[in-house]
Amino acid sequence: QVQLVESGGGLVQAGGSLRLSCAASGRTFSGYTMGWFRQAPGKRREFVAAIRWSEGTRIYADSVRGRFTITRDNAKNTAYLQMNSLKPEDTAVYYCAQSKITLTARGEAYEYWGQGTQVTVSS
Repeated sequence: QVQLVESGGGLVQAGGSLRLSCAASGRTFSGYTMGWFRQAPGKRREFVAAIRWSEGTRIYADSVRGRFTITRDNAKNTAYLQMNSLKPEDTAVYYCAQSKITLTARGEAYEYWGQGTQVTVSS
């Protein structure tokens, strides 16, 4: 069983930055993909970014490319999402998730999910 715990959300003004963390436990992560997704009120969940744990290969949604950076710390079994130049439309609950499938943006490919952390960007 895998446990994922997100932290780092909060309230920030437009143009500001936040760093989200996703602490993972319960299984070794080599060969897996860690992803970040978000869901705003009344909207569908959407892909944000993902990283292949072993190689560090990354993919991003067009809406965040150039502003967000996904990284991981192997020693801490933790994935991060550095969010810069935040916009009000980035407001959402952010979830981290783990997939056994090679780098993918498809939410249905992710087996385990965290509980989410709220990010609110004020204008």
